[in-house]
Amino acid sequence: MSGKQFKGHEVSCCIKYFIFGFNIIFWLLGVAFLGIGLWAWNEKGVLSNISSITDLGGFDPVWLFLVTGGVMFILGFAGCIGALRENTFLLKFFSVFLGIIFFLELTAGVLAFTFKDWIKDQLNFFINNNIRAYRDDIDLQNLIDFTQEYWDCCGAFGADDWNLNIYFNCTDTNPSREKCGVPFSCWLVRDMEQKTYIHVKGCVPQFEKWLQDNLTLVAGIFIGVALLQIFGICLAQNLVSDIEAVRASW
Repeated sequence: MSGKQFKGHEVSCCIKYFIFGFNIIFWLLGVAFLGIGLWAWNEKGVLSNISSITDLGGFDPVWLFLVTGGVMFILGFAGCIGALRENTFLLKFFSVFLGIIFFLELTAGVLAFTFKDWIKDQLNFFINNNIRAYRDDIDLQNLIDFTQEYWDCCGAFGADDWNLNIYFNCTDTNPSREKCGVPFSCWLVRDMEQKTYIHVKGCVPQFEKWLQDNLTLVAGIFIGVALLQIFGICLAQNLVSDIEAVRASW
């Protein structure tokens, strides 16, 4: 075929480098989240004593950084290296992993809407369990304080929930100076009147109210994330198809 050029299939550079650029940012963010999580655990001595992970009765917020960072790292690595090296295995893994996350999010949304009362009970149990462990971990303490300050709430369903904590309960045998009290984040200070008040509303009903008031925003975020995930899956699948077509034409 002298003097003739054969034009076969080509891998789309736009799709390839778009996936690469997007995922390298995702990958680096995952590394940063993992680094923050590991640093926090090192500061608390968890890395030197792994068994202490189970010592905290409540939720350790560091898990948010580690799990989120781990997922972002894996997705970013698969998408970034898969696109750059035109590795169909990593690209397919990226698509499937992203699809599983999308399916889990969709399932969680449907279950949350269908079993609202059960979700409320589980949220109440979760908050009260963390109230008991309030003084056990500084990260958990900061998370609870932030939540109570942000939503102007106190406890799961009211200030009396703090009786579950050994430092704040009102039992006669409690020697704590904080007996019958609540954390500072439950207090509302009004400077003009020089008086203090306790937030009487619980965090569960306040969270429900916040969801109702911001339903459009929350729905928009979820739809935006879902569309971004679907877009990422489609791009990865298109790139895989291009790569396989090029290889088939060799």
